[in-house]
Amino acid sequence: MDSTSDAHYGPMQGDPIEAASSNQAAECRDLAGEVHENETEMHRLPSLVVSNDPEGPRSNLKICAIMLALSLGLFLSALDQTIVATATPTISADLHSGTGYVWIGGAYLLANAASSNIWANLSDIWGRKPILLAAVALFFLSSIVCAAAIDMPMLIAGRGLQGIAGGGLLQLTTIVISDLFSVRNRSLFLGLIEFIWAIAGAIGPLVGGALTQSVTWRWIFWINLPISGVAFLLMFFFLDIHNPKTSMWDGIKAVDWYGSLSILGLTIMLLLGLDFGGDTFPWNSPKVICLIVFGCVMALVFVFCEKRLAKYPLMPLGIFKEMSNVACLLVGFTHGFAFLGAEYYLPLYFQSAKAASPFHSGLLILPFVLSEAGLSLAAGIIIHRTGRYLEIIWIGMAFVVCGMGLFINYDATSSLGKIIGYQIAAGLGCGLLFFPPLLALQNNVPQSANASATATFCFVRNVAMAMSVVLGGVVFQNSMDMQQSTLIGAGLSASTTEELTGAEAAANVVVIPSIEDAGQRQAVKDAYALSLRNLWILYACLAAVGFVASLFIGRQQLRKEHVEMKTGLKEKSSMSEDGRLDV
Repeated sequence: MDSTSDAHYGPMQGDPIEAASSNQAAECRDLAGEVHENETEMHRLPSLVVSNDPEGPRSNLKICAIMLALSLGLFLSALDQTIVATATPTISADLHSGTGYVWIGGAYLLANAASSNIWANLSDIWGRKPILLAAVALFFLSSIVCAAAIDMPMLIAGRGLQGIAGGGLLQLTTIVISDLFSVRNRSLFLGLIEFIWAIAGAIGPLVGGALTQSVTWRWIFWINLPISGVAFLLMFFFLDIHNPKTSMWDGIKAVDWYGSLSILGLTIMLLLGLDFGGDTFPWNSPKVICLIVFGCVMALVFVFCEKRLAKYPLMPLGIFKEMSNVACLLVGFTHGFAFLGAEYYLPLYFQSAKAASPFHSGLLILPFVLSEAGLSLAAGIIIHRTGRYLEIIWIGMAFVVCGMGLFINYDATSSLGKIIGYQIAAGLGCGLLFFPPLLALQNNVPQSANASATATFCFVRNVAMAMSVVLGGVVFQNSMDMQQSTLIGAGLSASTTEELTGAEAAANVVVIPSIEDAGQRQAVKDAYALSLRNLWILYACLAAVGFVASLFIGRQQLRKEHVEMKTGLKEKSSMSEDGRLDV
């Protein structure tokens, strides 16, 4: 049943609706809806959440309190994706593990991707609020593990736990907003959320670089404790949303365990196989082949589990039946691949080819992330006022292709103007694409399937982000391996060349300033810039695929009708029986 058919506004206090005939009641509800829409066009905060209780829609004050609580949780998740970018070389050197460079960020993103659908499934069963609080608590504890890490395996384990928690914070924030607001009006709130996400991404490298230089990199993780504590309290007291009474045992039985385990297996094995291939092990080694093959097998197992075994599946497979839905997911994938790769590897370019300090590299990436922040907010305002989203997606993808293409021109002698200008071009495109493809997808499925569609979109984008760091690391390491003969020809010793190539290359950028000979130092900078050039080519090609995919997204009027979604087993059983969970 289409969600738009049963959407209605609850009776207003003192209104004659209840006493009217059924036809008159419908007319009154339409009139109330028109009045409400006119009010929102006068730039009021759109309190368009329909409530089934006698109090009617939530007040603007309640909406502000809910958004504040959600924003702080999302801020944590976003901050920890980029705060380590400028500090990673120092962390790797301090823990004596050059090979761990990629996995300080990769473990977070991999765990984030693998767990995202599971969080949505749990929140459908036990409610959004308790599961959000559990995600914040896990983030608090995992930050302690990272801050106290005595070696690289302990740090990577902590980062994996942080990624699981961060995936829950990101996923559930988006789902709660989708539960509360109509597609048309949620664009404004999603734009605000993505603005906060981008701001966290902007200050992350700065904070990470400043703490690494002035105190210790461990404060990158200690700083999470007070923030997560405040986020927990705000959510506990102010997150006023529906909370079902589901018993622990009934909830455990309802979890899609087969789907959860298979999606974890396929994500981890595929990404590990891609990461190990070419540098840690040859591509034709049994370990790499087995990981990739069994990852693909687990993908088939996951499809079987979702189609045949799961009562409440993690991912609605029907979402892939429509070309427009697939195009939305592909745009989300290519966008996530490009923007996270840029945020992660631009600091490496600044610290290697431009010999910038961690803090200075955090300053240099500001044009990119601030452009993202401004345009994500602008996209939300434009869509809220006009209802048009396709043009924004097309323009965004075009700018991403151009921006990543311009990055290919970066070398060791690039001017400051070129560094800033190219980043702005890429940032404009990335900022426009954070949520419009998700809105297009949500608008094309029934409202009752919004949570699962949102979870699917977030999973696809999170996998892309993890693949971006992992595959980017593989391309960079293999490219640096090819620079060995050039570096030796420039006069560097065999031991120094070994430090600066292959798996150790990213972690050992701290060695560059210590090279005394100016010619040799320049040769090293050129080698890094040339190797990173191959990354930008990869990202530009993927962005081009996303642009082509965006042309297949269908145009529909964004829905304004909305009924607040409820969670819990009783509600899921009811929707499952009458087919409202079908896409």
